Amino acid sequence: MRVNVNNLKEGCILMADVVSRTNRPIINKKTVLTNQLIEVLKAFLIKEVEVEKTMVNGEPFYAPRTGKETADTSAPVPGELSFIDLFLRKKQEFKKEFIKWQSGIQMDVSKVRSIILPLIEHPEFSSSTILYLHHYSTKADYLYDHPLAVGIISAFIAKKLNHSKGDITQVALAGCLSDCGMAKISQAVLNKESTLTEEEYEEIKKHPTFSYQMVKNSPLLKESAKVAILQHHERLDGSGYPFGEKANRIDPSAKIITVADTFHAMTSERIYKPKNSPFKVLEMIQEDLFGEFDIGVLSALSTAVMNFSIGSKVRLSDGHDAEVLFASETTPTRPLIRLLDTEQIIALEQNRHLYIEEVLQ
Repeated sequence: MRVNVNNLKEGCILMADVVSRTNRPIINKKTVLTNQLIEVLKAFLIKEVEVEKTMVNGEPFYAPRTGKETADTSAPVPGELSFIDLFLRKKQEFKKEFIKWQSGIQMDVSKVRSIILPLIEHPEFSSSTILYLHHYSTKADYLYDHPLAVGIISAFIAKKLNHSKGDITQVALAGCLSDCGMAKISQAVLNKESTLTEEEYEEIKKHPTFSYQMVKNSPLLKESAKVAILQHHERLDGSGYPFGEKANRIDPSAKIITVADTFHAMTSERIYKPKNSPFKVLEMIQEDLFGEFDIGVLSALSTAVMNFSIGSKVRLSDGHDAEVLFASETTPTRPLIRLLDTEQIIALEQNRHLYIEEVLQ
């Protein structure tokens, strides 16, 4: 909805790019607004912007719309919620459950199932969903954003691998619960803003075991899902934890969650690390971390996310918008593009300092 800048609140989410007299956006769409960014909008004399109906904290955003004298106080109909609106609200439900686990209350797997299931059954559950999830992850709520996103991405990969509906639900649940053991980790360690010490990192590495202990008696999870939760930080080359398992000793569902977990973590803004473009992350995983992940799982995610076609509009890391002219199967993250403002043709394969930030259409 379109609202006056003076009515914005911290946590509002932009629906569209904010532009002024330049060709490049002042602030990109999907950005979660802070008080500082709201002041930037005012400094550029921006009067109105398009924002989502739901704020990043999951609460509906009520404000006078442009041309209206009174606030729009009509509550959204649940069946009409967009995927992102639903995700933001379900995130708050998950947060409440996680805080219960931290206080020692026993996990209710059926409650977690009721949180994740509507998301993976939503009509808008698609590759576009996966591409934009990281925009809605904040430093403050990463502990709750991440598990829910991992469950969603895991389900998406399983669907692309033609798993049955029941197996997709199980891998979604396992992905969502893979980090539940973080509730047993010291909050001082979880909230630390500087690099972890070796001792603190060793404590973090206990969370898959804690997660398994929390779900091992649940009848709602198959044994393979429980093992996947335990093994989601194992790597094919044996470099993972907690047991250093290799290749065929790692459960197939764990291989899916591993990729989903790494992909979302590297694209999200965390307390001690900045976020990266999904396309840059896929490139990093395929080139820098080769040998750690299942090729079939990576391929399922990559082909869906990097589904470029001639004419697709993309935004580059330097802020320029471009049109895709040709995408090679061997280097899908680096197509041949034409800048929209200057008509310059650039081969991203030969310009490694540039990468695709996001797909515009």
